[in-house]
Amino acid sequence: MHAFIRGILAAAALVFAGTAAQAYDDPWPDLQAALFPGKAVESGDAFIHITAPERAYDAAVVPISVDFDLAKMQGIVVKAMTVVVDKNPAPVAAVFHYPDGTTNPSIGTRIRVNEYTNIHAVVEATDGRLFLAAVFVKAAGGCSAPASKSVADAAEHLGDLKLKVPQEASADKPTRLELLIHHPNFTGMQMDQVTRNYVPADFVQNVTITHDGKPVLSIEGNISLSENPAFDFWLEPKSQGVLRVNAEDSNGRKFERVWMVPAAS
Repeated sequence: MHAFIRGILAAAALVFAGTAAQAYDDPWPDLQAALFPGKAVESGDAFIHITAPERAYDAAVVPISVDFDLAKMQGIVVKAMTVVVDKNPAPVAAVFHYPDGTTNPSIGTRIRVNEYTNIHAVVEATDGRLFLAAVFVKAAGGCSAPASKSVADAAEHLGDLKLKVPQEASADKPTRLELLIHHPNFTGMQMDQVTRNYVPADFVQNVTITHDGKPVLSIEGNISLSENPAFDFWLEPKSQGVLRVNAEDSNGRKFERVWMVPAAS
């Protein structure tokens, strides 16, 4: 009897080991070919650092930060950055476009993760070269997870824009700001808990940020951004001026707000 049990345990161990040894079904080679056709991609691990939870607490709101080590960039100037959640139904979560003279291209945001996946940040330099960094995140169900509010409740504050500015912000000093856009960012895969019908996709599609009329950052969004999208970004204002945010969602609704940044002392 003991030998029989040992045999069962040994067989189970072999099955488990085989399952664990199965290779990750990696969609990245095909995604890279589709998103960046004919372009070579170099490792950016020396100066690009992605921070994300190894196992996400909430798959629908996964914080992620892409930070740059400016001292190691060796003259590389960032033109754009694409954040790709490899196994999401819509893999491209966002594309960030930077103007000339960007102080620091580091970005923080929140994304949805539909299943265990790699997340890639592909950085395009002004000379056309592409650089890559990646992180693996364990999470599932983020794209179909119910919204925190009903469709009617989400509409109540739709398009409200908030900006967090550190009290120590001042002219000629790099400052990390946080923009929050109140929007349900429906994915098209969520069910209305009242009607039991699927809610049509409705998400923040474009965001443009300027300071005194000069471009700071522009963002192309998609359904892989979380509900109430948030973006951390850097600004080094030369003087006090108007920071203006214009946003538009996939249904053509437009939102705008302005702030004095840095604030008057």
